[in-house]
Amino acid sequence: MFIAGFPAGPWGTNCYVISTGPGNECVVVDPGKDAAAGVTDVVREHKLKPVSVLVTHGHIDHMWCVAPVAGTYDATAWIHPSDRHLLSDPMAGMSRETTQMLLGGNYEWAEPDDVRELADAQTLELAGLEFVVDHTPGHTQGSVTFRTPYGASGGNADISQVMFSGDLLFAGSIGRTDLPGGDHPTILRSLRDKVLTLDDDVVVLPGHGEQTSIGRERVTNPYLLDLMDSGDTDRVTRGL
Repeated sequence: MFIAGFPAGPWGTNCYVISTGPGNECVVVDPGKDAAAGVTDVVREHKLKPVSVLVTHGHIDHMWCVAPVAGTYDATAWIHPSDRHLLSDPMAGMSRETTQMLLGGNYEWAEPDDVRELADAQTLELAGLEFVVDHTPGHTQGSVTFRTPYGASGGNADISQVMFSGDLLFAGSIGRTDLPGGDHPTILRSLRDKVLTLDDDVVVLPGHGEQTSIGRERVTNPYLLDLMDSGDTDRVTRGL
């Protein structure tokens, strides 16, 4: 498996390009502001063909370049229905600070030509890869993560899966819940039900910051430690 990741734009949002190898079709995850040029560079260098754009959630720093990237390569965009409206109206999900930053700009927003909706526990077969969708609301109502097998595809045998976590889980932290559509108890449920049930060897590629793993976060992330200390330990200790 080939995974290229790079931070883009003023928010340093991580964009990822995934394929089975050079010269093949690929999938792009979260092309945010200023990510289109980075995608082009990766695609050109490795002779790839984007066929799908996966969106972990509808915040503008993760979907600014979804339409341009999808349009350039005639790719399909995938997003959860609860966040789909943000593709054409991203202002509805912005903070006051972000709105102020963009005031005065001549911005136009529209859905890509081909948009398909995601569902919890759905399995996507894209570019020769398999992605499992987990609906993980809390940061936004339509937040999702994508998990794909890794070791069996010629990668590191010590890694079972890679999870693209968006703004659900970061190294040492979790996503904010003070924006429109955010809800703190809901994100805690998502972390309990969809993160702490995963094996320790799952590598986490977040929407911002450095990569981590479920095992590392299980023993160092204060939010996950609080969840485990709060009870229901039989559900959340898998992999220890």
